[in-house]
Amino acid sequence: MSLACELGGGTYPRRYKLTILVLVLLVLLSLVAHRRLLNDENDSPPMDVHRSRPLLDAYEDFSAMRASDLKMRIEEMLRIKSTVSVELRELESRRQKLQSDISQYNQKIEELKQELLREQTELERLKISVEQAQVAQREAVQRNTPDLALPRTLMPSALPRKMNAVSVGVTASCEMHNCFDHSRCSLTSGFPVYLYDPDEYGVQRKGYDIDGFLKTTLKQTLGYNVHIVKEPKQACIYLVLVGEALLEQDLLRNNRYAAQEAEQQQRVTLASQVADGDSSPIDMSKLYKLPYWGGDGRNHVLLNLARRDLSSRRTNSLLRQNTMRAIVVQSSFERDQFRPNYDIIVPPILGPPGGDVWQECASMVPARRKYLLSFQGELRPSPDTSNPLDDFILEHLADMAKGSTQDQFRLQFQCVPATEQQETDSQADWTLCGTDSSRKLLLKDSTYALILPPLNQRVSSTLMLARIYEALRSGAVPVILGADELRLPYAETLDWRRAALLLPKARITELHFLLRAVQDADLLLLRRQGRLIWEKYLSSVQATVDTVIASLRDRLGIPPRPVPPVIAQSVFNSSFIPLKSDPPVGMDTEPEESLGPIEPPYASPAFRRNYTILRMQSKEAWNDWLDPFYMYPQLPFDPALPSEAKFMGSHTGFRPIGKGIGGAGKEFSEALGGNYPREQFTIVMLTYEREQVLMDSLGRLYGLPYLHKVVVVWNSPKPPLDDLRWPDIGVPVAVVRAPRNSLNNRFLPFDVIETEAVLSVDDDAHLRHDEILFGFRVWREHRDRVVGFPGRYHAWDLSSNNMWHYNSNYSCELSMVLTGAAFFHKYYMYLYSYHLPQAIRDKVDEYMNCEDIAMNFLVSHVTRKPPVKVTSRWTFRCPGCPVSLSEDDTHFQERHKCINFFSQVFGYTPLLNTQYRADSILFKTRIPHEKQKCFKYI
Repeated sequence: MSLACELGGGTYPRRYKLTILVLVLLVLLSLVAHRRLLNDENDSPPMDVHRSRPLLDAYEDFSAMRASDLKMRIEEMLRIKSTVSVELRELESRRQKLQSDISQYNQKIEELKQELLREQTELERLKISVEQAQVAQREAVQRNTPDLALPRTLMPSALPRKMNAVSVGVTASCEMHNCFDHSRCSLTSGFPVYLYDPDEYGVQRKGYDIDGFLKTTLKQTLGYNVHIVKEPKQACIYLVLVGEALLEQDLLRNNRYAAQEAEQQQRVTLASQVADGDSSPIDMSKLYKLPYWGGDGRNHVLLNLARRDLSSRRTNSLLRQNTMRAIVVQSSFERDQFRPNYDIIVPPILGPPGGDVWQECASMVPARRKYLLSFQGELRPSPDTSNPLDDFILEHLADMAKGSTQDQFRLQFQCVPATEQQETDSQADWTLCGTDSSRKLLLKDSTYALILPPLNQRVSSTLMLARIYEALRSGAVPVILGADELRLPYAETLDWRRAALLLPKARITELHFLLRAVQDADLLLLRRQGRLIWEKYLSSVQATVDTVIASLRDRLGIPPRPVPPVIAQSVFNSSFIPLKSDPPVGMDTEPEESLGPIEPPYASPAFRRNYTILRMQSKEAWNDWLDPFYMYPQLPFDPALPSEAKFMGSHTGFRPIGKGIGGAGKEFSEALGGNYPREQFTIVMLTYEREQVLMDSLGRLYGLPYLHKVVVVWNSPKPPLDDLRWPDIGVPVAVVRAPRNSLNNRFLPFDVIETEAVLSVDDDAHLRHDEILFGFRVWREHRDRVVGFPGRYHAWDLSSNNMWHYNSNYSCELSMVLTGAAFFHKYYMYLYSYHLPQAIRDKVDEYMNCEDIAMNFLVSHVTRKPPVKVTSRWTFRCPGCPVSLSEDDTHFQERHKCINFFSQVFGYTPLLNTQYRADSILFKTRIPHEKQKCFKYI
């Protein structure tokens, strides 16, 4: 028992301790496992509950593994991971490649769809083109007649036949039908004119010679006239310069005694001639002995031109002679000796030989000047010229000048200081007071200039015409009293009612009332027309001679000579053909609608109205267009046929929309429509050493409907590169060498331009096809205007001494359309190059700027209409092109100066404001789904 107790007491503590140790180990193991689980949860994404058990098992396995086994296991897992990563990258690369292929295939599908649309559009255009060609063929078959051939030129092959001399009575009754030989002047002859050499055949007073200045100047100016020929057998008319020693130095010399001595010497000479039995100041025997006189002087024109302010004895001695059937051209005629519609009245030659004359003119604005009416002159009538009505006129004018009124008059009937009275031969004419400069100063301050006729039976006098000349030059509107009894220069062709106030003497008591009744707009219209007449027909020797010849030609109904074009010279040698590339691909795609048929080249018909325009519109040619000296291929003023003509009688060439029924977009795109027959346009593009920009611009023109030709004006002295590849755009591209680097070359009337419509485009302009075609269609309805895209205006700046400023900001008014993207008629290219004052073209060359402003000035000056802006586009530059001249800061400063200088040259600012813009019909109109708009984007 003691042994059992002893054994039991020793074993129990050992068991108890072992149990406690096991429990502690279990608790510690649980805590360690729990901690590791918590760490795994924080370091890794949450795991699925169903996978927690294998993970615990793995940890249990890892805990039981040795370090070497664990390391191998980890390396194996890393290899697996690396392999999986490589496979994943390969799969991602394949996926991206597949996506890229899918994208390319989708893009190709879209391109094929676009190509299908383009091909369908092209097919539609080809169908329309075939229909148009069939229409043209039917028209040719129906007409079945050749074009009107010119009549055979009837050029005389012999000199005028010898005829018997005619008496003074026959001479006095001369008219064109009984004294002129029309057989020498065929309609197709071109009006050849022969000039007798003044050095050999000049007809003058015995013992004197013709004025040297006049003789030399006439020979020189006539040499520029296209009608002058050297072969007398072919001549229609023969010009003879007649006159005497013109002592104009009497008026220029300030030495009074020298003038009196010269005058006394002339009287002595005349007296000696009379004593010798020769009462003829002009040697008529020399006139009758001219080699082609033909016995009676038919078809001869006697030019008795006066210089300065000469007396009747000196300038009109032909009035007392028998000139037979010759036409007399001079400034002073007696009423019973002037033969209407046969003789010609010309003003005295007071201007330079030729050239720009705008410096002589005063500004046309403001309308009202310091003096309402002015007159300076002195009259010394002889007893046989006294007339009660004339005396009353002088008394009333003196009372009007002294009357109390707010209007100022400057009426001076005596010359102060005194002027040496010219010998008037009982002419009783008003002499001129002072000098040319002093009279000019007074007229520049006068709204009206009073013109009093000579107090005798003359229908015109040299001094009276000199007053009209000076008044028009200074912008003083002539008020011609007794106009119903007078004859004015070139009265057959010039409408003097548009340039002067013509009043009978009986209206003298209503003169003041009438002058005040003229509104400013009418006053400026009279002043503008007077300046146009003065500049074109009176201002210089060249103007006088050309006008005399043109008046005779117009009287005979012979068309003028064609205006000379500028012969285009290619920049390429004759043996060099520029390389052409394929039609451009990937350029700016056009809208999906068809824009027009593809037509073969069709040049505008030229010179169709040669024999009718001056018969039906002679007044317009002389008074509005102001160029009766040349015949133009076409004019922007040619009349349009009535609407019925498109379908009855004169339908050839017309392309009405829907064959006359009309229609929306589809029918609209199939025909040109409008009020004129079919036509095309030419693009003129000026470029200077920007080959790639030019090639891109040319490429964008591929497939443009109604395009006839592209003329590239190569302004650079360097020729194009030999390997430059010119795009094939479906129409000819003429690359023309410019005579020199000048922006004026943009408007040279090259002979390769064969259409009326010209689209002037900068080489960096970026226009869509639909915009170009819309502008072309709008221009066809406004053929006399500039029609284009970028609008600008001239702004009045009160803060800079009241000057004009050029403004390109957005505005609801505009007055110019830049010719960097604009349509205009080729006629204006002739006017710009041949008739615009040279000072303006020189200013363009000086600044290398402003040629577009000059063209806008010219067109507005001729038409008195503003330009037409189309679409909402305000700029037209290519966004990625190199910097152009207009980017320079001085560009705008120069344009400010140009506007003010051009206004000074024109005498006023012809630009007119407009608040109008042209957009397409149906552009914002809701139309049925089955219809198409005329232009989708315009």
